[in-house]
Amino acid sequence: MKEKLIYGIQQIGIGVKNADIAFKWYATKLGADALIFDDSNEATYMAKYMGGKPRKKRALLGLNMQGGGGYEIWQYTNRKPSKPENEFKVGDLGIQFPFVKTNNITATYNRLKISNENILSEIKKDPSGVKCFFLKDPFDNILKIKEHTSFYQNKKIDVGGIFGAAIGVSNIDVSLKLYKDVLGYDKVIFDKTDNFDDLENLKNGSKRFRRILLTHSKKRVGGFSKFFGTSEIELIQCLENEPTKIFKNRYWGDLGYIHLCFDVKILKVLKEECKQKEVPFQVISQPSFNMGDANGHWGYIEDNDGTLIEFIETNKVPLIKNLGIHINLKNRNPKKPLPNWMIKAMALKRVKI
Repeated sequence: MKEKLIYGIQQIGIGVKNADIAFKWYATKLGADALIFDDSNEATYMAKYMGGKPRKKRALLGLNMQGGGGYEIWQYTNRKPSKPENEFKVGDLGIQFPFVKTNNITATYNRLKISNENILSEIKKDPSGVKCFFLKDPFDNILKIKEHTSFYQNKKIDVGGIFGAAIGVSNIDVSLKLYKDVLGYDKVIFDKTDNFDDLENLKNGSKRFRRILLTHSKKRVGGFSKFFGTSEIELIQCLENEPTKIFKNRYWGDLGYIHLCFDVKILKVLKEECKQKEVPFQVISQPSFNMGDANGHWGYIEDNDGTLIEFIETNKVPLIKNLGIHINLKNRNPKKPLPNWMIKAMALKRVKI
């Protein structure tokens, strides 16, 4: 019997006003300069999350070739995206911030400080004892820069891609049914209830929370699993105030973190499992869907609080468009990882800025 495979966190979606400016920042400051696709068309499948009708958009996917998930920079082209009704507070329902891996946190901190980026805290340790600090991009999105040992390759830049995210939930125990049982984050790194020093520089961060940090006990195998590496999910639950939904009264694609995306295989098996676990797919594309020059099969579910989780079964990744050279994943052994030369060939997609 075929089984689902989760290769890792592929990307986090970020709604922005100007995709070119956003891509440039993530490429130059966080090394995500491999432009995997640049897609401008009408988003039709997600109409239920966009006011009930298709919307024109532009989406760019940038990867850091040192490994980890990327950034899907997403911009409406026929409407002005709206910002949150209220300023983000720790514990609000939705994606709080991604985890960006660094192999030298002091170097990363100093480099960003010298370039006058908006650093929100000094280097501290989170409850797992790992050094981290918080950064705000020019578009008001918070990122957690955190030490990590799983790098696909080490180049000159001190940061890699995304290896996790913190998600605000109303009830951790209920949310674990999805994040642990379906997504496979079954290993608890910590589960603590307290006031936390590492959050105190963020709005609402001095309050008391329950926080649980999860990773996967089983090593991811196949496809791009070596490139994406190990990953973590942190669930944060408010205990002293009523959280608000970050995307309350707004559309998918409006400003902020719009989804967390996992690279998967055997999507139809995952779809059936999600249905059985009472987190059914809300949206699913046709089996062969073009995303710019890339191609795949994708769908979305909602967690218990409405946060959107995307799954993509990638069929094709373009390398050199004019020559028709691409990575074909459709008929490969799903448990066999891509060879290193093939993954490193994606460096051909790097953009000089």
